[in-house]
Parts: sequence; structure tokens; C-alpha cells
Amino acid sequence: MLDARAAWARSQALDADVKAWAWLAEPTEGAAASAARGALAGAGMGVKDVIDVAGMPTRSGSPATSPEPARWDATCVAQLRAAGAVPIGKTVTAEFAYASPGPTRNPRLPTHTPGGSSSGSAAAVAAGMVDIALGTQTGGSMIRPAAFCGVVGFKPTFGRIHRQGMSVLCDTLDTIGWFSRTVAQSRSVASVLLPEDQPLAEPARAPRVALLTCAALGPLAAASRLALDDCAARLREQGANIVAPELDAGMKALLYIHTQIMHAELARGLLPLARSSQAGLISAVLLDTINRGLEVSYADYVRLQHERGRLSREWLQHFGDVDFILTPSAPGPAPEGLQSTGSSTFNRVWSLLGWPALHLPTARTDIGLPTGVQWVAPPDQDHALLAWAGRLHGQDRALT
Repeated sequence: MLDARAAWARSQALDADVKAWAWLAEPTEGAAASAARGALAGAGMGVKDVIDVAGMPTRSGSPATSPEPARWDATCVAQLRAAGAVPIGKTVTAEFAYASPGPTRNPRLPTHTPGGSSSGSAAAVAAGMVDIALGTQTGGSMIRPAAFCGVVGFKPTFGRIHRQGMSVLCDTLDTIGWFSRTVAQSRSVASVLLPEDQPLAEPARAPRVALLTCAALGPLAAASRLALDDCAARLREQGANIVAPELDAGMKALLYIHTQIMHAELARGLLPLARSSQAGLISAVLLDTINRGLEVSYADYVRLQHERGRLSREWLQHFGDVDFILTPSAPGPAPEGLQSTGSSTFNRVWSLLGWPALHLPTARTDIGLPTGVQWVAPPDQDHALLAWAGRLHGQDRALT
């Protein structure tokens, strides 16, 4: 992996155009020396600016937050630092990891969005500034920017990465994940943040795969449909047994529940700020979302959580005998323009269920925009999902 000093130098040289960093710090001699050992020895790392790094401010993409540096690392940062990684800076996030984009541009085509809300982390990896970067996902904030920027993005099973030191807004949705250039690098991060007693052996048999086109969630652009079809064809060539269940009605219900729960939790998480003297520093889009979220009553919120639990159990029964699900990562390649981060429609179901999700970049369009696919596994099959990707997609395959 790119070492911290090289990562910092590349970031200094490239970031004027990409604008991936909210805060960048040259690694000290002591930090570089202490990172000589471990699974991530010396690797430079980006950290989304909703996660604390000691000595760096956490601004959450908003001027309403404090510029004072954090006193301690977040738990996930401390774990990665203990494994040898060196945080070189904080990456740009959409305002409070929601919808209003920051200044980051897509390194593949700067006139197109890099996605959000983990835009800076995905763009920093895609631009070759760092090989790994932390992000978070509430709806589609990991998988969507991974898809738009053409990097590997991994969102673990909900609740398996400790969130101490993260600015949590949606308590039952927010999940810490990471970006990398290759599956092998993603597995190295997983070995630290999701440690297993024994390394998982590479699967010897052909996989059982469920293909979900998610037609009920909206149309797919031709490039995304081609990426899905090509991946299914490659899996069949590798012996995969692919089934195509019809779950459109359930998907619509899960999407509605996710939206309501997300709004309700975000609204209550930001209520102190919205009622403070700093409220004028919040964007109109976010203030509108807070107001809509406050309209979700406590009784409705509880009812939605119970319905979520019921549907989660049903979906576990649907997919209890498959190794992973093949499904779209995004409706299409990165849209043109920087005023929006694009649609998270194809990610929110998996965020609500809390299942591990992985974006794999596979190709580019004629104008250079990345395309790829999303693989999803039942909960706590994180390492198995990455192992299947290592075997079937390729450990060291990166979109160049």
C-alpha cells in the first residue's frame, strides 16, 4: 500500500483539482516510525470528516461545528493506527453526511459528481492519493461514491464496527465502512476492524447467487444493466448457480421504512443544533429534512421499527441458502453536475436490513465513467463476502 509520506505528497500535488481533503497533515517522523509493523504497516489513510482523529478537527462538512481538534482517535481509527495505518487527513463529507455536497470532484471526470456523502474518501482513493479511506453509510453513502468513482467500497454488517468517536445522527442506520483500490486491500482492513479467530479459507465450491435487478426501485441506465448482465454471465462461467427471486413489493416497503426512520433519527440527532443560535448555518435542504423528520411521531417510529424487524426476518428466510446477492450499485454512472450527490435508491434497502454490501468496479463507459455491481450477503457474512470477491472478481484487480 502507498505509505503515509508518499500519500501525503500525492495529495498535496493532486488535491487542488480533486478537492478530496477537508484537512491534510504531513505525517510526523514519530508517526511514520511507529507504523513500521502490522497488517497495514505505514499505509497512508483518509478518514471521513465525521470520524475523530486526534489532533484534527471534525467539522462534518458544516461551519456550525467546532474547529477545535479532537483529543482522541475514534475507536476504528485507533484500531487501524495500531495495525500500522497513518491518518494523513480528514476527507470531505456532505453536510452532516446527508445531502448537500461538498467541493469534491470526481477524479474520473471532474464535471460529474463523486457521489456522497463519503465523497472525499472515495475520490481520494480513486485519484491514487491513498489506498484506503474510511467512510460511513446511512443510506448509500459508501456504495454510491464507490460506484461513481470506480473503487472498491465495503459497508460491514450494522453494529460490528464500534462508533465511538463518530458523529452519529441515525442511530439504527449509521455504519462505518471503507474504500480501497482492490479487494485484497479491503480484506486487510477487515482483518483489523472485523478480526476473526482463524483466517477464512478460500471457498472451494461454486457460489449460490441471487440476482436482484430491483426493477421496482426505478430504471437502470444501459451501462449499469450491462455491468449487471456481464457480472452474472461471468459468475455463470465460474459455475455459479444463479436464481432470480421476485421481491419487488417487499423492496418498496423497505425503501419507505428506511426513508421515514432516517428522517426521524436525523431530525432528533440535529434538533439541538436546529434550535440553537447556529441554526442559520444549516442548509435549507437539511432544515427541511429535520422538519419532515419531526413530523414522524414516536408511535409511528416504533411501528416502523417493528415492521422493519418483521421484514428483516422474512428476507433472511428468502436468502438463507445463498452466498451473496448480485444487484445494482446505482441507477447509472455518475450524473453530470456537482449540485447533487446522486440517487441512493439501490443501497437503502441493505442499509435498513444492516447486511454487508460491497461495490466492485468492473468497467468504464465510453466517456470514462466507472460502472460496476453491488454484492450483498446475509448479516455477519462479511469475511465470506470478501472471500468470494477475492476469488471471483480478483484480489488485486483495480479500475485504472
